[in-house]
Amino acid sequence: METPALGTPLDLRTSLEAVVTIRTEIPEDSFTAPLLGTEREGSGVLIRADGLILTIGYLILEAESVWIITSNGSATPGHIVGYDHDSGFGLIQALGKLHCAPAPLGDSDACKIGDDVIVSGREGLVNATEARILTKREFAGAWEYVLDEAIITAPAHSDWSGSALFDRAGRLLGIASLFLQQVEDDPNAIDGNLSVPINLLKPIIDDIQGYGRISKPPRPWLGIYLSEVGDQIVVAGLADQGPAAESGIRVGDILVEVGPVRAKSVAHAFRTLWSLGPSGTIVPLTLERGRQQLDMSIKSANRADFLRQPQLH
Repeated sequence: METPALGTPLDLRTSLEAVVTIRTEIPEDSFTAPLLGTEREGSGVLIRADGLILTIGYLILEAESVWIITSNGSATPGHIVGYDHDSGFGLIQALGKLHCAPAPLGDSDACKIGDDVIVSGREGLVNATEARILTKREFAGAWEYVLDEAIITAPAHSDWSGSALFDRAGRLLGIASLFLQQVEDDPNAIDGNLSVPINLLKPIIDDIQGYGRISKPPRPWLGIYLSEVGDQIVVAGLADQGPAAESGIRVGDILVEVGPVRAKSVAHAFRTLWSLGPSGTIVPLTLERGRQQLDMSIKSANRADFLRQPQLH
């Protein structure tokens, strides 16, 4: 990995200076604390001159304290504006001056496989590395999360949580979310990062700013973690006190059908779940446990009801 040279174009340097550090503290009794921790740190990007910052949502979920540190070391508190689970994006409002210009939004649909890009974490320019878009593909997260077309880049940036993905002109293409091991089917494959495309933000940013979430009925949520093992879809985990756990589903159960539809993949299973209706919908599931077939009807929930909501400071 190479840091962009000092001759980096002015527009790109300005955008890199818009990358900030995000530090959050989460109460120990929060729903996400056992999995994500009570102290989280990553990156965000100033996207509006009024102090609006885009980051990856898991950094700010249920946070009671948010601090923003710019590349020159100055710190200011922040307020959580909102979070969108469907995309994974989170928005923060800085409560003080950041003294840097916002990064312009690019067009993530227009970027192509093979394009040269820059991935930048905390401290902007000094933590920026050159990368390449390896692929754009569907991604299914075990935690009831699907992206139609995630952006996969390599080499991997070691400081990926909330890092900015820029094109060479300094336009923001996405926000990094995950570290991926061996992102190509090749024994010599290298590690990479998964970024959420910026175009997913554009139709929902006004809703998140106005309501803290998107203004449509929330998806049904079961609190189930799924994984593909061979040609089977296996229950890999359960959210404590979530609908699936309370209904008696166990880790190791094999998911066969969602409603009347045979589950073909993790992504297909989640999409079928969401197609049944909004949160509160009764979800029929067929599972296998050893030689036993289980037919269950589970009342889904709204994931947000399990989370602490942000408080205005």
